[in-house]
Amino acid sequence: MSQRIVILGGGTGGTLVANLLAKRLSASQANITVVSDSTQHLYQPGWLYVPFGWQAAEALSRDERRLLNPQVTLLHAPVTGLDLEGRVVKLEGGQTLPYDSLVIATGSRPTPEDVEGLQEAGHHFYTEAAALALKAALESFKGGRIVVGVGGLPHKCPVAPLEFTFLLDDYLRRKGLRDATSITYTYPINRPFTIESVSKTVVPLLAAKNIAVETFFNLESVNVATKTAISMEGTELPFDLLVMIPPHRGAAFLEGLPFSDPQGWVATDRSSLAVKGQEGVYALGDATDIPISKAGSTAHYQAPVVVEHIVARVEGRAPNPKHAVYDGKVICFLESGHDRASILSFNYAHPPVMPAPNAFHHYGKMAFNRAYWYLVPTGLI
Repeated sequence: MSQRIVILGGGTGGTLVANLLAKRLSASQANITVVSDSTQHLYQPGWLYVPFGWQAAEALSRDERRLLNPQVTLLHAPVTGLDLEGRVVKLEGGQTLPYDSLVIATGSRPTPEDVEGLQEAGHHFYTEAAALALKAALESFKGGRIVVGVGGLPHKCPVAPLEFTFLLDDYLRRKGLRDATSITYTYPINRPFTIESVSKTVVPLLAAKNIAVETFFNLESVNVATKTAISMEGTELPFDLLVMIPPHRGAAFLEGLPFSDPQGWVATDRSSLAVKGQEGVYALGDATDIPISKAGSTAHYQAPVVVEHIVARVEGRAPNPKHAVYDGKVICFLESGHDRASILSFNYAHPPVMPAPNAFHHYGKMAFNRAYWYLVPTGLI
């Protein structure tokens, strides 16, 4: 009897796991189903460029069905819950989907409603609609005070707020508005980025661009009437334009489950990617509680590990140790503006060493943005 493998989420992690499984297991061995609440696969890193008019939003999505191996079934339906004892996924409309192995690749979602006033007075670029709204705000901006910051940790694509800040400086200079604009960057801890080695390189870059930094700024509320961002520490920052990355949560249906915390992050073994306390259930990408970057490249490097564990289950053997351990590998680019970028490569044992931004890494990122569709979801790299 073929094994029922259900993958929740049609993003980078879910799509890649499905395609890798289809390459290793025949249809007689496994029935592979991807469940997604959208028919489209989104390339979320591209939203960074939309507010500046440097990327068309419509070019950042593809039909998910076309990215999947023909052996994989795509089911378009929102997940409403899990019956862990019965090993069944509950779908909108009362439909159910039994599983032998389950992969949770449901990503993360921005929740500006968690902060008073943020949804009404703030902007971000973590969804297509939000990026387009910010684009309109920047097009009408004529100078003044811009506050850019992080309204909660963790959030997806950790370097993106810094990238946006650097690109904003570039954008305003090109428009002749930089001298008429003050930019303040805020961060919740005592430095402008979680990883100390990156912060040490970023601090002089921010200073060179005349970008003020406000650390220990944990956003508590936004006063819509006075246009002021207020921190839990008591700092108040007036603004004409607020770009604040909202708090993030896991998928709504995960909140309240035995293996999830109150924000919906899934308790996941950082090496095997097994969901703690569950047999044959795995999680990857943004959905996990692993203290590492919530980024597409994280899911990219985690997917083969999940696949090895599932294939081993199907074949009735122990996982191959060479392919069954995730070492925390992440690689990401960091745009610094003016056609320059750096690259960060690290894992659990080795923190990143950030090289000086250069044109090579910038154009490397531009090339990867275009090649993503052909290389990553399909499992070619």
